[in-house]
Amino acid sequence: MTYVVTELCIKCKYTDCVEVCPVDCFYEGENMLVIHPDECIDCGVCEPECPADAIKPDTEPDLDKWLDVNRDYSETWPNITTKKPAPPDADNFLTEPNKFEKYFSAEPGEGD
Repeated sequence: MTYVVTELCIKCKYTDCVEVCPVDCFYEGENMLVIHPDECIDCGVCEPECPADAIKPDTEPDLDKWLDVNRDYSETWPNITTKKPAPPDADNFLTEPNKFEKYFSAEPGEGD
């Protein structure tokens, strides 16, 4: 088992989760985070820290797409280990549907 970041993170990109991760397995894209599934130790401390409820165990149904997204982008995006301010309009996107199709960016973030 591993944890994955899902669509709910897109355009919200709260980084509360990276601060509690004991193995630094988060990677930063332009408008979301991902977890490297081979680095995640399945401790689960990140899941309750996410204000967007975007982090889920990969054992939940229908998360195959998100496991692939997390795996693929964690290989190319920079590592992030320090909490940063959320985008100023993050709260406006919390409940918006279909964020992947509308807003996902494959561009990397800044990392640490």
